[in-house]
Amino acid sequence: MPPPLPGPLAPLAPLLGQYGYWAVGAIIFLEDFGVPAPGETILLAAGVYAGAGRLNIVAVAGIAFAAAVIGDNVGYVIGRTGGRAFVERWGKYILLTPKRFEAAEAFFQRHGGKIVTVARFVEGLRQANGIIAGTTGMAWHRFLAFNALGAVLWVGLWSTLAYLAGSHITAVYDEIIRYQRYVLVAAGILVTALVVRHLVRRRRVNRTGEGP
Repeated sequence: MPPPLPGPLAPLAPLLGQYGYWAVGAIIFLEDFGVPAPGETILLAAGVYAGAGRLNIVAVAGIAFAAAVIGDNVGYVIGRTGGRAFVERWGKYILLTPKRFEAAEAFFQRHGGKIVTVARFVEGLRQANGIIAGTTGMAWHRFLAFNALGAVLWVGLWSTLAYLAGSHITAVYDEIIRYQRYVLVAAGILVTALVVRHLVRRRRVNRTGEGP
């Protein structure tokens, strides 16, 4: 029997139990060119099943990597050929509003390839990663390299953690929930500190600019 999946992983149990690797590949593929699908969640669930001996972790990781890279490249082609016209017409159906797209595009243009790698771990950017890279005109070979690196890191991290949790996932999840409040408070303090530091620096710059 596969281990019970807690929290947000639970709804994926029937799908994963019936379709196995196919479900992993299909959902991650769909998520990675913009479709709102639980790609990261099913990767975690599949890793748990592998840790419990229900799936092969190497197959899970390989399929997840291939689906992630192919899905992002489909998004890249969509962005490269359709560009802003695609986003303006269809973006709302994949939760990519013009406002969100403009913010993500500006971020992309400032930070380039490293964002393609890090975007894999950021909800929203993960789904729009390929489309934005294609629309902004990033060279395909550069996008492919950074995207593959991000996929390796993303798949490696979540599949390994879930695999190690295995049948103990419920206990691990309970511990995460127990300390989640403290983590959120710490994150809030960190964000506040960064905002305050930014405001102080900007005020100093303004004062320097107003000086004689």
